[in-house]
Amino acid sequence: MLFMVIEHFANDDMIPVYERVRDAGRGLPDGLTYVDSWVEPNFARCFQLMECDDASLLQQWVLHWRGLGCRFEIVPVVPSATTRAVVAPHLAPKGE
Repeated sequence: MLFMVIEHFANDDMIPVYERVRDAGRGLPDGLTYVDSWVEPNFARCFQLMECDDASLLQQWVLHWRGLGCRFEIVPVVPSATTRAVVAPHLAPKGE
């Protein structure tokens, strides 16, 4: 399953998080895969796409970041191509 993880940096300060990544890695438990991430220009939030079959792995990962003041929103997501396939049978025929 895919999850969009929205990480909110305390006081819009990502430096402590980047130092932890540099010094101790991402802290991913086996079975949790980091796919990619994007950071807002003002450094307030990071959007990370993660993949796993067991949501408790995300809980383990969040605990790795304790003490830095950041907080996480974790949202299950479905790829657009998959959603299009699910929705397609429900669409009105073209021209109607």
